[in-house]
Amino acid sequence: MEKAAAVLAALLLWQLLAMAINNRLLLVTPFVVLERLFRMIPTGDFWRSVAFSVSRILSGFLIGSFIGTLLAVIAGRFRIADILLRPYMAAIKATPVASFIILCLIWLNSRNLSVFISFLMVLPIVYTNVLLGIRSTDKQLLEMADLFNIGWWRRLRYIYIPHLTPYILSACTVSIGLSWKAGVAAEVIGIPTGSIGERLYEAKEYFSTGDLFAWTLVIIALSILAEKIFVKTLTYLLNLRETY
Repeated sequence: MEKAAAVLAALLLWQLLAMAINNRLLLVTPFVVLERLFRMIPTGDFWRSVAFSVSRILSGFLIGSFIGTLLAVIAGRFRIADILLRPYMAAIKATPVASFIILCLIWLNSRNLSVFISFLMVLPIVYTNVLLGIRSTDKQLLEMADLFNIGWWRRLRYIYIPHLTPYILSACTVSIGLSWKAGVAAEVIGIPTGSIGERLYEAKEYFSTGDLFAWTLVIIALSILAEKIFVKTLTYLLNLRETY
Protein backbone atom coordinates (compact mmCIF):
# COMPACT_ATOMS: atom_id res chain seq x y z
CA MET A 1 0.00 0.00 0.00
CA GLU A 2 2.79 2.41 0.92
CA LYS A 3 4.68 1.65 -2.29
CA ALA A 4 1.57 2.26 -4.39
CA ALA A 5 0.99 5.57 -2.59
CA ALA A 6 4.60 6.60 -3.25
CA VAL A 7 4.24 5.77 -6.95
CA LEU A 8 0.99 7.72 -7.20
CA ALA A 9 2.60 10.71 -5.45
CA ALA A 10 5.52 10.61 -7.91
CA LEU A 11 3.14 10.44 -10.89
CA LEU A 12 1.13 13.35 -9.52
CA LEU A 13 4.29 15.42 -9.09
CA TRP A 14 5.34 14.50 -12.65
CA GLN A 15 1.90 15.59 -13.97
CA LEU A 16 2.03 18.91 -12.10
CA LEU A 17 5.55 19.67 -13.33
CA ALA A 18 4.59 18.89 -16.93
CA MET A 19 1.55 21.13 -16.64
CA ALA A 20 3.61 23.94 -15.10
CA ILE A 21 6.30 23.76 -17.80
CA ASN A 22 3.67 23.36 -20.52
CA ASN A 23 6.20 22.35 -23.17
CA ARG A 24 5.94 18.82 -24.62
CA LEU A 25 9.46 19.06 -25.99
CA LEU A 26 10.92 19.43 -22.49
CA LEU A 27 8.58 17.30 -20.40
CA VAL A 28 5.50 15.30 -21.35
CA THR A 29 2.75 14.15 -19.01
CA PRO A 30 2.42 10.55 -17.79
CA PHE A 31 -0.68 10.19 -19.97
CA VAL A 32 1.32 10.96 -23.12
CA VAL A 33 3.93 8.38 -22.13
CA LEU A 34 1.25 5.74 -21.49
CA GLU A 35 -0.34 6.56 -24.84
CA ARG A 36 2.99 6.01 -26.62
CA LEU A 37 3.52 2.76 -24.69
CA PHE A 38 0.12 1.40 -25.67
CA ARG A 39 0.87 2.20 -29.30
CA MET A 40 4.33 0.61 -29.24
CA ILE A 41 3.63 -2.59 -27.30
CA PRO A 42 1.43 -4.31 -29.95
CA THR A 43 4.04 -3.78 -32.70
CA GLY A 44 6.58 -6.37 -33.79
CA ASP A 45 9.41 -3.80 -33.80
CA PHE A 46 8.87 -3.21 -30.07
CA TRP A 47 9.24 -6.87 -29.14
CA ARG A 48 12.19 -7.39 -31.50
CA SER A 49 14.00 -4.48 -29.87
CA VAL A 50 13.21 -5.80 -26.38
CA ALA A 51 14.38 -9.32 -27.32
CA PHE A 52 17.60 -7.96 -28.86
CA SER A 53 18.60 -5.94 -25.81
CA VAL A 54 17.40 -8.43 -23.17
CA SER A 55 19.32 -11.34 -24.74
CA ARG A 56 22.57 -9.40 -24.94
CA ILE A 57 22.48 -7.51 -21.65
CA LEU A 58 21.44 -10.55 -19.62
CA SER A 59 24.08 -12.66 -21.40
CA GLY A 60 26.72 -10.15 -20.31
CA PHE A 61 25.34 -10.20 -16.77
CA LEU A 62 25.37 -14.00 -16.53
CA ILE A 63 28.86 -14.31 -18.02
CA GLY A 64 30.16 -11.59 -15.68
CA SER A 65 28.54 -13.25 -12.66
CA PHE A 66 29.99 -16.67 -13.51
CA ILE A 67 33.52 -15.47 -14.28
CA GLY A 68 33.52 -13.06 -11.33
CA THR A 69 32.54 -15.88 -8.96
CA LEU A 70 35.12 -18.24 -10.49
CA LEU A 71 37.93 -15.68 -10.22
CA ALA A 72 36.93 -14.89 -6.62
CA VAL A 73 37.15 -18.57 -5.70
CA ILE A 74 40.60 -18.80 -7.28
CA ALA A 75 41.75 -15.58 -5.59
CA GLY A 76 40.40 -16.80 -2.25
CA ARG A 77 42.38 -20.03 -2.62
CA PHE A 78 45.61 -18.57 -4.02
CA ARG A 79 46.88 -15.22 -2.72
CA ILE A 80 49.06 -14.68 -5.81
CA ALA A 81 45.90 -14.73 -7.98
CA ASP A 82 44.34 -12.02 -5.81
CA ILE A 83 47.48 -9.86 -6.15
CA LEU A 84 47.60 -10.30 -9.93
CA LEU A 85 43.87 -9.61 -10.41
CA ARG A 86 43.74 -6.56 -8.14
CA PRO A 87 44.97 -3.93 -10.66
CA TYR A 88 42.59 -5.19 -13.36
CA MET A 89 39.57 -5.01 -11.08
CA ALA A 90 40.59 -1.56 -9.83
CA ALA A 91 41.01 -0.33 -13.42
CA ILE A 92 37.60 -1.66 -14.49
CA LYS A 93 35.89 -0.04 -11.50
CA ALA A 94 37.62 3.33 -12.02
CA THR A 95 37.33 3.65 -15.81
CA PRO A 96 34.23 5.57 -17.03
CA VAL A 97 31.67 3.47 -18.90
CA ALA A 98 31.83 5.84 -21.89
CA SER A 99 35.58 5.24 -22.24
CA PHE A 100 35.06 1.47 -22.31
CA ILE A 101 32.28 1.80 -24.87
CA ILE A 102 34.36 3.93 -27.25
CA LEU A 103 37.39 1.66 -26.87
CA CYS A 104 35.34 -1.49 -27.41
CA LEU A 105 33.78 -0.04 -30.56
CA ILE A 106 37.27 -0.31 -32.08
CA TRP A 107 37.53 -4.01 -31.19
CA LEU A 108 33.96 -5.34 -31.36
CA ASN A 109 30.95 -5.34 -33.64
CA SER A 110 28.32 -2.91 -32.33
CA ARG A 111 25.74 -5.73 -32.16
CA ASN A 112 27.76 -7.48 -29.44
CA LEU A 113 28.99 -4.35 -27.68
CA SER A 114 26.33 -4.41 -24.95
CA VAL A 115 27.26 -8.00 -24.03
CA PHE A 116 30.88 -7.07 -23.32
CA ILE A 117 30.07 -3.78 -21.56
CA SER A 118 27.52 -5.49 -19.29
CA PHE A 119 30.09 -8.19 -18.55
CA LEU A 120 32.72 -5.60 -17.60
CA MET A 121 30.37 -3.75 -15.26
CA VAL A 122 29.24 -6.91 -13.46
CA LEU A 123 32.64 -8.61 -13.16
CA PRO A 124 34.31 -6.48 -10.43
CA ILE A 125 31.14 -6.20 -8.32
CA VAL A 126 30.59 -9.96 -8.18
CA TYR A 127 34.30 -10.65 -7.77
CA THR A 128 34.68 -8.21 -4.85
CA ASN A 129 31.56 -9.39 -3.01
CA VAL A 130 32.23 -13.11 -3.38
CA LEU A 131 35.90 -12.71 -2.42
CA LEU A 132 34.86 -10.72 0.67
CA GLY A 133 32.43 -13.51 1.57
CA ILE A 134 35.08 -16.20 1.16
CA ARG A 135 37.54 -14.31 3.35
CA SER A 136 34.96 -13.75 6.09
CA THR A 137 34.04 -17.44 6.35
CA ASP A 138 34.19 -18.69 9.93
CA LYS A 139 37.74 -20.02 10.45
CA GLN A 140 36.62 -22.27 13.29
CA LEU A 141 34.20 -24.07 10.97
CA LEU A 142 36.98 -24.60 8.46
CA GLU A 143 39.32 -25.89 11.19
CA MET A 144 36.61 -28.31 12.31
CA ALA A 145 36.21 -29.47 8.70
CA ASP A 146 39.97 -30.10 8.55
CA LEU A 147 39.87 -31.96 11.85
CA PHE A 148 37.15 -34.34 10.68
CA ASN A 149 38.53 -34.63 7.12
CA ILE A 150 35.36 -33.27 5.54
CA GLY A 151 35.56 -33.34 1.74
CA TRP A 152 35.44 -30.25 -0.50
CA TRP A 153 31.87 -30.95 -1.68
CA ARG A 154 30.47 -31.02 1.86
CA ARG A 155 32.46 -27.89 2.75
CA LEU A 156 31.01 -26.12 -0.26
CA ARG A 157 27.48 -27.31 0.47
CA TYR A 158 27.31 -26.78 4.25
CA ILE A 159 29.86 -24.04 4.96
CA TYR A 160 30.64 -21.87 1.95
CA ILE A 161 27.29 -21.67 0.11
CA PRO A 162 25.16 -20.74 3.18
CA HIS A 163 27.75 -18.12 4.14
CA LEU A 164 28.17 -16.71 0.62
CA THR A 165 24.46 -16.55 -0.23
CA PRO A 166 23.85 -12.97 1.07
CA TYR A 167 27.04 -11.75 -0.61
CA ILE A 168 26.04 -13.28 -3.95
CA LEU A 169 22.47 -11.95 -3.74
CA SER A 170 23.73 -8.48 -2.84
CA ALA A 171 26.20 -8.49 -5.73
CA CYS A 172 23.56 -9.64 -8.22
CA THR A 173 21.00 -7.09 -7.02
CA VAL A 174 23.44 -4.22 -7.54
CA SER A 175 25.09 -5.46 -10.72
CA ILE A 176 21.98 -6.40 -12.71
CA GLY A 177 20.72 -2.82 -12.60
CA LEU A 178 24.16 -1.52 -13.51
CA SER A 179 24.40 -3.97 -16.40
CA TRP A 180 21.17 -2.54 -17.84
CA LYS A 181 22.40 1.05 -17.49
CA ALA A 182 25.75 0.30 -19.08
CA GLY A 183 24.34 -2.04 -21.73
CA VAL A 184 21.75 0.45 -22.97
CA ALA A 185 24.36 3.24 -22.91
CA ALA A 186 26.55 1.06 -25.14
CA GLU A 187 23.63 0.59 -27.53
CA VAL A 188 22.92 4.33 -27.66
CA ILE A 189 26.54 5.03 -28.62
CA GLY A 190 27.06 1.98 -30.87
CA ILE A 191 23.51 2.16 -32.34
CA PRO A 192 23.14 -1.53 -33.28
CA THR A 193 20.15 -2.06 -35.55
CA GLY A 194 17.03 -3.30 -33.78
CA SER A 195 18.09 -2.46 -30.22
CA ILE A 196 16.45 -0.41 -27.47
CA GLY A 197 19.45 1.91 -27.65
CA GLU A 198 18.68 2.62 -31.29
CA ARG A 199 15.09 3.51 -30.35
CA LEU A 200 16.35 5.93 -27.70
CA TYR A 201 18.76 7.50 -30.19
CA GLU A 202 15.96 7.91 -32.74
CA ALA A 203 13.72 9.53 -30.10
CA LYS A 204 16.48 12.03 -29.37
CA GLU A 205 17.12 12.72 -33.07
CA TYR A 206 13.44 13.39 -33.79
CA PHE A 207 12.82 15.27 -30.50
CA SER A 208 10.19 12.67 -29.57
CA THR A 209 10.12 13.19 -25.82
CA GLY A 210 7.14 10.88 -25.38
CA ASP A 211 8.99 7.98 -27.01
CA LEU A 212 12.11 8.77 -24.96
CA PHE A 213 10.19 8.54 -21.70
CA ALA A 214 8.26 5.48 -22.87
CA TRP A 215 11.41 3.53 -23.73
CA THR A 216 13.01 4.66 -20.46
CA LEU A 217 10.05 3.19 -18.55
CA VAL A 218 10.44 -0.03 -20.55
CA ILE A 219 14.12 -0.22 -19.54
CA ILE A 220 13.28 0.37 -15.87
CA ALA A 221 10.56 -2.29 -15.96
CA LEU A 222 12.84 -4.83 -17.66
CA SER A 223 15.64 -4.15 -15.17
CA ILE A 224 13.36 -4.59 -12.15
CA LEU A 225 11.73 -7.69 -13.63
CA ALA A 226 15.09 -9.29 -14.47
CA GLU A 227 16.38 -8.55 -10.97
CA LYS A 228 13.36 -10.05 -9.23
CA ILE A 229 13.27 -13.16 -11.42
CA PHE A 230 16.98 -13.83 -11.04
CA VAL A 231 17.09 -13.21 -7.28
CA LYS A 232 13.96 -15.30 -6.63
CA THR A 233 15.29 -18.13 -8.83
CA LEU A 234 18.67 -18.09 -7.12
CA THR A 235 17.07 -17.97 -3.66
CA TYR A 236 14.77 -20.87 -4.58
CA LEU A 237 17.70 -22.97 -5.81
CA LEU A 238 19.72 -22.28 -2.67
CA ASN A 239 16.75 -23.11 -0.43
CA LEU A 240 16.13 -26.27 -2.47
CA ARG A 241 19.72 -27.30 -1.85
CA GLU A 242 19.16 -27.01 1.90
CA THR A 243 16.29 -29.52 1.82
CA TYR A 244 18.56 -32.37 0.67
